[in-house]
Amino acid sequence: MKKIWMLGCLLMVTRLLAAQTNAQPLIIWDNRPATDWMTQAYPIGNGSLGAMVFGGVDRERLQFNESSLWTGDEQETGAYQAFGDIWINLDDSATAFTNYKRELDLNTALAKVRYEKTGTRFTRTYWASHPQQVITVNFTASKKGAYSGEIRLTDMHQAAVSAAGKGLQVAGALNNGLQYAVRLQVKHTGGSVQLLQKDGVPVIRINKADGFTLLLAAATNYSNQRSQGWRGADPLPVVRKRLDDAANETIARLQQNHVKDYQSWFNRAFLQLGGVATAANKLPTRERILQYKAGIDAGLETLLFQYGRYLLISSSRLGGLPANLQGIWNDSNNPPWRSDYHSNINIQMNYWPALPTNLPVMHQPYLDYINSMREVKKANTQKQYPGVRGWTVKTENNIFGGESFLWNTPGSAWYAQALWEHYAFLQDTSYLLHFAYPVLKEITEFWDDHLKRRPDGTVVAPNGWSPEHGPHEDGVSHDQQIVHDLFTNYTEAAAVLQLDMAYARHISDLKSRLLAPKIGKWGQLQEWETDRDDPEDQHRHVSHLFGLHPGRQFTVTHTPELIAAAKKSLLARGDASTGWSMAWKMNFWARLQDGDHAYKILNNFIRLAGSGNVNYDNGGGVYENLLCAHPPFQIDGNLGYTAGIAEMLLQSHAGEIQVLPALPAAWGEGTVKGFKARGGFEVVELSWKQGHITKLVLRSESGKLLNLLLPDSLKGNLPLRREDAGYRVTTPTRVGQLLSWGR
Repeated sequence: MKKIWMLGCLLMVTRLLAAQTNAQPLIIWDNRPATDWMTQAYPIGNGSLGAMVFGGVDRERLQFNESSLWTGDEQETGAYQAFGDIWINLDDSATAFTNYKRELDLNTALAKVRYEKTGTRFTRTYWASHPQQVITVNFTASKKGAYSGEIRLTDMHQAAVSAAGKGLQVAGALNNGLQYAVRLQVKHTGGSVQLLQKDGVPVIRINKADGFTLLLAAATNYSNQRSQGWRGADPLPVVRKRLDDAANETIARLQQNHVKDYQSWFNRAFLQLGGVATAANKLPTRERILQYKAGIDAGLETLLFQYGRYLLISSSRLGGLPANLQGIWNDSNNPPWRSDYHSNINIQMNYWPALPTNLPVMHQPYLDYINSMREVKKANTQKQYPGVRGWTVKTENNIFGGESFLWNTPGSAWYAQALWEHYAFLQDTSYLLHFAYPVLKEITEFWDDHLKRRPDGTVVAPNGWSPEHGPHEDGVSHDQQIVHDLFTNYTEAAAVLQLDMAYARHISDLKSRLLAPKIGKWGQLQEWETDRDDPEDQHRHVSHLFGLHPGRQFTVTHTPELIAAAKKSLLARGDASTGWSMAWKMNFWARLQDGDHAYKILNNFIRLAGSGNVNYDNGGGVYENLLCAHPPFQIDGNLGYTAGIAEMLLQSHAGEIQVLPALPAAWGEGTVKGFKARGGFEVVELSWKQGHITKLVLRSESGKLLNLLLPDSLKGNLPLRREDAGYRVTTPTRVGQLLSWGR
C-alpha cells in the first residue's frame, strides 16, 4: 500500500504549472574564481551526489560528495565524510585571462564559467543530473585544439586510484565497513586522450582537444533497511553502469534531461517582489550583498528565496537521504557538528519550505528517514526509559540510527509534526493510514507513558531542557508545547481515519491536562514553569516559542493573550543572531503577522559574513555564495529563510487560509504562484499592488471547503462575502476547481 500512495503522490506532483516560468534572472555570479570552499564555491547536486565548483582557470577543483558516506553505526554517531576531488590542470598557465564570469543559474541548475585567453573564448558548464545520477562538466572553446592538460582524481580516505577503461576509479571502504566507489570518465572531441602514470598515480592526459566532457559517478553500499544490516549492492558495478549509460548519450541530451527534470520541480513555485529588472542584477553577488543595505533590492531577496528551493531540490530527492546540516556539501572528515541530523530544530528547519513552496517529493526523504530509524530508536529508548512504549531520540543522529549528545526527549514528537504536515498539505488518506499514522501512534504512546502525572492532575514532561540553555527540570515550555502539538496531530489523524477512537479520546484528555503556557512577571511567555526569564537573555534559541512556529498552539486569531506574551519574549531576545536563528525569527514575526519586523530580520540576514570559522558571537548572515553563515555554513538558515518568506505571504496553520498576513511595506507589489496551503489548496496566482490584492486564484486539490481570511487593509475591491472574522466560500468545491477573485 505504501507504493500505491507514493505513486499517487508522484502522479500528482509531476503536473507542471503551465504558465509558470521563472523568467526573471535568478543568477548568483562572480567575476573571479573561488578560492574558498565554504564562502565562495558554488554548490550543485542531484539529491545524493553533489559538488562544489571553484571555477579556477588553469587549475580547476571540483570537490564532490555522496550523501551516504558516513562513519559510525548503530552505537557510534560517526560523521558525514568528504568523498574526494577532481583536479584539472590545464597547460598555458602563463597566459593572462580576461572577461571572466562564474555563475550559478537557479532557473536551470547549471553552473558556468566563461573567460578569454589570447582571443579564444572558453566555456565550462557543470551540472549534477538526477536522471543520469552523474556529475557532468563540459568544456568547450571557440578555437580547435584549445585544450591540453591533466586530470587527477583524489580520494579523501587515501584509497588507491586506478585506471579504468578510458578513465579513473577508486574503490574503498571506511572503518565501519561501508564500501564506496567513484569512477571518472572523459569524452573528447578532437585531439587525443590517454592514461599516464605520474608519480605512481594514474592521470588522464588531454592533448589539443577541441573540447571534452567529464562524467563522474559515486556511490556507497548503504541501504536504509536495518534488516539488511544497512548495506546494499556493491557500489562499483553501480557507478560503472551509471557512467556507461551516461556516456551513451550526447552531451546535449544529458543537459536537456537534467534541466527538464530539475525545472519540473523548480518551476512549481514563482515569486516576484517589485519589478523584474534592477541595476543590482549587473553586480557580482558579493557586491550586491554589500550594497543591499543602501536600498531595497527585492531581486536579491527573491534570489535568496529561490536559492533555498534550489538547495532542497539539490540535496533531497525521492529514494535518498534527507538533507543534513550542510545539505550534501562537505569538505571535511571531521565537519562541524558531524554534519549530522540535529533533532532539536535543524533537520526540521531544513524541511519547513518543502510543502508551502510546492516541493512535496523533496519532503519524502525526511519522512523515509524517520521511518527507517524506528527499530533502532525503540531499542535505545528502552535502555534509557525501561518499560515505555514507542521511542524518542538524542540530539545528534546519523544514518544508521546511532545517536549522541543529550537526550532531546521531544525530538521524535517534533519529527512527528512532519508526518502530519505532509497529510495536512496533500490530504492523502492512503499515506496517512499506511505510512504516517503508525509512527504517529508509536511516538504518542511514548509520551503517554513518559509524561508525569502530578497529584493536582496536571501533566508535565519530566526532566526536560530548553535547547540549548537553562536547567534540566519538569514542565519546560519547549517540551510541553511540542507534546501539545503531537497530541493535536495524533487526535486529528485518528479522527480523519476513524481509528482507535477510544485511545484518541484518552490522548485528547491528556492534552487538556498538560501544564498550560504561563505569562510571566514582565509579560513574557515563560520559558520554564518557574518565572525566571531574564529580559537581557539574547540566546540564539527561542525554544519556548515552538507553539507559535512551527507549532499552531498560539495564533493571532485564536489566542491573542499568548500572542502578546510571545511578542514580549521575542522582542527581549533581540533581532541579531546566528544565521539559522534569524531565519527562525523571520518565521516567528510572520506568524505574529508583523510584516515589517519580519522584514527587518530578513534585512539583517542578508549581511555579508566573513570567514567560515565557528564563532557564534560574530553573528550570522550569508557568504559570497549566498550559503547561510551560522557561522560556519549550515543549510538550515537558507531553508528557514525561504520558509519565512512563504509564511509572510501565505498562512494556513490556524484553520483558515490567510493571504498576505505579514506583508511588509517594502513589498508594495508582487506576484506569487504555486504556493501550497493546508487543506489541499494551491495558489494559482496572487498579485498585489500598492497594498491591495489585485488578483487571487486558488485551486482546490481536495474538494474541501475553503476558509479565507484577508487583512482589512488588503481587501481592495475583491467581491467576497463577509462571515464572522473572515471570508468563506460556502458553495461546495470540487477537486481541480478554480476559485477566482479580482478586478
